[in-house]
Amino acid sequence: MPDFRTFAPFATVNAVEIRLSPEESHHLVTVNRCGRGDPVIAFDGQGGEWVTECVDASRSATVLRVKSARPAAPRVYEITLGQALPKGSTMDDIIRQATEVGVTRIIPLLSERTQVHLDGERQDKKLEKWRTAAIEAAKQCGNPWLPEIAPIQSLASFIPTAAGYDLKLIASLHAGATTLKSALAHHGARHGAAPKKVLWLVGPEGDFSPAELTAALTAGFQPITLGPLVLRSDTAAIYALSILSYELQSR
Repeated sequence: MPDFRTFAPFATVNAVEIRLSPEESHHLVTVNRCGRGDPVIAFDGQGGEWVTECVDASRSATVLRVKSARPAAPRVYEITLGQALPKGSTMDDIIRQATEVGVTRIIPLLSERTQVHLDGERQDKKLEKWRTAAIEAAKQCGNPWLPEIAPIQSLASFIPTAAGYDLKLIASLHAGATTLKSALAHHGARHGAAPKKVLWLVGPEGDFSPAELTAALTAGFQPITLGPLVLRSDTAAIYALSILSYELQSR
């Protein structure tokens, strides 16, 4: 597979050539040093990929000639991450790594113990930054699918709308929580198949409040333990997402 990958969200199925945006042109030509005649894989983030050749290595308007289209196989499962916002730039890392393990959707959440507070303009800038992080991660790992990154919302408003999932899981430090392995096995035994749509909910530093945990359990979330150690929010997110992705691919 060529080293060069570029994001082309407006490429069409039967495209003969693909013209890149100024941002993608700059990244491909100036940053990655792609030149005329180099092979490039273009992807649209929705499972579409094109094998191309760079025919105009303009730093602001690169042109790629399409040699063939190769759409990815449909995804057989979906994993959604509901992540209470952590401090600092940790969410950027979560976005990148979640993209690498193939998460379908990421929902940034404000919880009672969330220490990050963003106004409207700052929220928009954060969303744009996170979407850029997802694109860069997809380029690096070869993922043809970009996760949907939803607008920031409160946990209280999200929980009642979290319907339509086969399995809803919440990270828990409390007694009585089950393991991911047990939750998946129980679902398989009960329904005769692996879940197709899974939601993984992770709290911020300090975890969810007792009231939030109670609300989630009342809404049908299963409390999940990740072992005897207390994990950081970002570690808990990616640890479980990696296991879920591996297990669902294997079934």
